[in-house]
Amino acid sequence: MRILIRHGYVIDPGRFNGIGDILIEDRKIKELSSEIKVKHENRECEIIEARGLLVCPGFIDLHVHLREPGYEDKETIASGVAAAVAGGFTSVCCMPNTSPVNDSRAVTEFILRQAALAKKANVFPIGAITKQSEGHELAEIGELAEAGCVALSDDGRPVMNSLLMRRAMEYASAFQLPIVDHCEDLHLSDGGSMNEGRVSTELGIPGIPGVSEEVMVARNIALAELTGARVHLAHISTRGSVRLVREAKARGISVTAEVCPHHFSLTEEAVRSYNTNAKMNPPLRTETDVHAIKEGLRDGTLDVIATDHAPHAVQDKQRQFDEAPFGVVGLETALPLTLALVDEGVLSLEAALAKLTREPARVFRLPKGTLRPGADADVVLIDRERTWVVDPSRFFSKGRNTPFTGWTMKGKVVKTLVGGRVVYDEKAQ
Repeated sequence: MRILIRHGYVIDPGRFNGIGDILIEDRKIKELSSEIKVKHENRECEIIEARGLLVCPGFIDLHVHLREPGYEDKETIASGVAAAVAGGFTSVCCMPNTSPVNDSRAVTEFILRQAALAKKANVFPIGAITKQSEGHELAEIGELAEAGCVALSDDGRPVMNSLLMRRAMEYASAFQLPIVDHCEDLHLSDGGSMNEGRVSTELGIPGIPGVSEEVMVARNIALAELTGARVHLAHISTRGSVRLVREAKARGISVTAEVCPHHFSLTEEAVRSYNTNAKMNPPLRTETDVHAIKEGLRDGTLDVIATDHAPHAVQDKQRQFDEAPFGVVGLETALPLTLALVDEGVLSLEAALAKLTREPARVFRLPKGTLRPGADADVVLIDRERTWVVDPSRFFSKGRNTPFTGWTMKGKVVKTLVGGRVVYDEKAQ
């Protein structure tokens, strides 16, 4: 079977930008050019008409929580990857904070089996840095690498012991794996539920100071310089963190960083109604921080846009603000929020798509994020002008915890292909 996607506006960041056709054969990209005439052979050719649509490589999310095994009431791998392809993400990297924690070959292989059964997005497991993510003893890093993990992280339980983190970086380098760190000094943030500042004072909610993130960003940069390890900083949220990353890159240190759509779309003002769906970690910050994040995206300091998709059961979020868990879902709203940066003039359309495709593939060295001939045929078709209203009850994710309920979004995925197979078609839903 061959597939010809024709007459779309194709953007393959750094390679192609214009009206074009894409020919898919045997689940791979066969050709991308301004016009493709299919030769008559004894093979069927399905035509996908993309006139008026934006066509690009499938998105890659370096930071999602699929919750399985252990927390299937929040999300399963099947529901998570269904949400992913509905949002245009054909590859997702899942964090290890499951139950049991993904600190072993057995858990990694379980995740890969469940992903294969779901037959939607590609799933790349991230293994734990320490056993049980308890921060005391390194996990079996070689075993995790061999089993298929593409990075290492303790995510929401950051490694506070700097010597242990140094050893983790050294071992990870031996297996060519990046270390992903949730930058938070747990002593400085202890007891906090939102950004520390004027709004937290007015609301009477204990705050999390920006410096709790920045201290750990600085620590990780220093260790990256010492060890030469590849270090990726998760969900950057403050002006100070952006500055530290910018300075580190200028010095040639091997550090990359991501930002989440909620951190460039909202400020701490969203918490004024005590909406627990606006509670995430790191928390929503100030307008000054949002401006710095946009500048970091513009000048390349922040390499990647990732969602930190963190679904929770509805009843878990229906608690008092200080008792509710941190986290928001993001796979199904990331695209329009990113496109809003284009409309605002922060990024060009090609640069914005690069933050979702080429750049995450580069950071984790994944063979994805491109329409180059020979690449896997992971493709997304987007109606750039479509407007729609966010209704969490229609999400494919089991999570309903979004701060964007009722927002009018612009930009909608209409079709997603993974390995040359249509895995999401808006018209079929």
